[in-house]
Amino acid sequence: MSIFSIGVSGLNAAQTGMLTTSHNISNASTAGYSRQAIVQGTNVPIFTGAGFIGQGTRVETVKRIYDQFLGSQVLSAQASSSEMDSYLAQIKQIDNLLADESAGLSPAFSAFFKGVQDVAANPISTPARQSMLSAAQALTSRFQALDQTLTGIRQGTNQQIAGQITQINTYSSQLADINQRIVLAQAGGANQPPNDLLDQRDQMLSDLNKLVRVSTVTQGDGSYGVFIGNGQPLVVGNQAYQLQAVQASDDPGRTTVAMVGVGGTPLTLPESQITGGSLGGLLNFRSQTLDSTQNALGRIALTLAQNFNDQHKLGQDLNGALGTNFFNVAGPVVLPNGLNTGSGAPTVSIDGATIAQLSGSDYKLSYVGGTTPYRLTRLVDNQVQNFTTLPQTVDGITISTGAWSPNANDSVLIQPTRSGASTLVAAFSDARQIAAAAPVRTSMALTNTGTAAISAGTVDAPPPPNPNLQHKVTITFTSATTFDVVDVTSTTTLATGIAYTTGTNLAYNGWTTQITGSPAAGDKFTVEANANGVADGRNVALLGALQTSNTLMSSATSGPTASYQSAYAQIVSAVGSKTNEVAAIGAAQQGLADHATQALQSLSGVNLDEEAANLLRYQQAYQASAKVLQIASKIFDEIIALGQ
Repeated sequence: MSIFSIGVSGLNAAQTGMLTTSHNISNASTAGYSRQAIVQGTNVPIFTGAGFIGQGTRVETVKRIYDQFLGSQVLSAQASSSEMDSYLAQIKQIDNLLADESAGLSPAFSAFFKGVQDVAANPISTPARQSMLSAAQALTSRFQALDQTLTGIRQGTNQQIAGQITQINTYSSQLADINQRIVLAQAGGANQPPNDLLDQRDQMLSDLNKLVRVSTVTQGDGSYGVFIGNGQPLVVGNQAYQLQAVQASDDPGRTTVAMVGVGGTPLTLPESQITGGSLGGLLNFRSQTLDSTQNALGRIALTLAQNFNDQHKLGQDLNGALGTNFFNVAGPVVLPNGLNTGSGAPTVSIDGATIAQLSGSDYKLSYVGGTTPYRLTRLVDNQVQNFTTLPQTVDGITISTGAWSPNANDSVLIQPTRSGASTLVAAFSDARQIAAAAPVRTSMALTNTGTAAISAGTVDAPPPPNPNLQHKVTITFTSATTFDVVDVTSTTTLATGIAYTTGTNLAYNGWTTQITGSPAAGDKFTVEANANGVADGRNVALLGALQTSNTLMSSATSGPTASYQSAYAQIVSAVGSKTNEVAAIGAAQQGLADHATQALQSLSGVNLDEEAANLLRYQQAYQASAKVLQIASKIFDEIIALGQ
């Protein structure tokens, strides 16, 4: 090789360096671009008697300055940050809704129970009764409005999930295409790396990773295998696998993620496998916050209706009739799985005696066969119970076989409280139907000579009342220490010769009363229908007492621990705490993402000052190589001149 060739090799290397540096400078602001640098090597020297003499330089490759480890750290932090951002955007809607006192339940509860107390103070007042009904209607409207907003958020979440899946499919197709281009470029370029295509692929992968957490495997041909969840493939080589937004087989109102399988059949992916990215944030928000909030709101509505109705039916209205339901509300929702091969569905009802044990969770009831064929899973904590037969009462709900004829692996989704808030309504609009009075009253004969007195009496719970509740019953003392009890209406002797103890409960025909003091022989006490008891407010006073009574959140081993308003306050507090938690985690993850990105950028990013220095260096190298050519040309000219 001549001195000309050595000079030309230097020119070519310097020119490639300037081209690469110029490329870096022009792409300094290009998203995902990694700076490039030439790798120079020496040409093979030739051996002479004086030793090996160099033959110039060559550019071996143009390498991309990129660190795979730092890149994976960026992807991991970005997926977590994007997940928290998505979660936070959704939960803020609920937090703002519940934190708005004018739209919350607490003012409506206070207004309603004030109306109840006003009727208790003046049971005969029509305006007070009408105000109580109006407040009840306002309370139910508030429940419905809150639930409607939550349902709207649920529908919006479903739409966003579908939109995210569409974007994921777009990126998957683009990644498959660029995989193919990279393979072809490397095959046609002597296995030299197509740096710009690699950058484009990594940028696409970053954008995809913000939607759903992905993992990658580099194939032997340089293409990427891209996977989600527990290894479900999105891209393998030049093949893209599509996701599809589908209705959950066990809940038509729930959009979930499926992988399109062979023949176009969608295979639903467990939500627990879809993690990270904005899609993972949406799924987690729905399962962790939206479901629990809507269920908890429904639990309050159901419990209020059950408690209030039970007590109201133990009272008497202005028409002299026993009370009826004050509220109407729908019961549990039972959704057979769309993949079931059996028929029908079990019957599920709220158990009034244990309603305080309602957990606010949904349940999955599966028929698995064997000696314990029924498997009940509480979805909030995945606690499983197995039963040999139905019916069974669990957490305040009673599950019966009903018309269910299941085959093996059939299942149903049970939502005990989901529809509670949306379906709660006042059962009547006639203020006279408010059962403010107790249906029985007590009295003592004016001829009594003892000092004993009888209490007003109460109606025994739970409803319905005893059919003989309003029969006239006399309690006659045959001596100072014994008495007989007679149902005058039916002419039935209920008890004779009962030993008297002051203050002891006397319970007959569905009522309970107490006699205290010292009776005398011949003293008579009467329990009978509360005819014309329009001014009686004993039952509505008991209704008012429900405001501060603990009626929710009990367990099989402990009693109720929350009132209606404190249970609602716990919902508000739980959502607020979760909002703060998500915001804090999101900020931390964003900090990690920023730190990882800065670390990668410090390595792979374009530094214009450094590139300017490189440009000057390559310019000087180019000039020096040109000088070599100039000297070689001069020597050649002198040699030619010698021969003339």
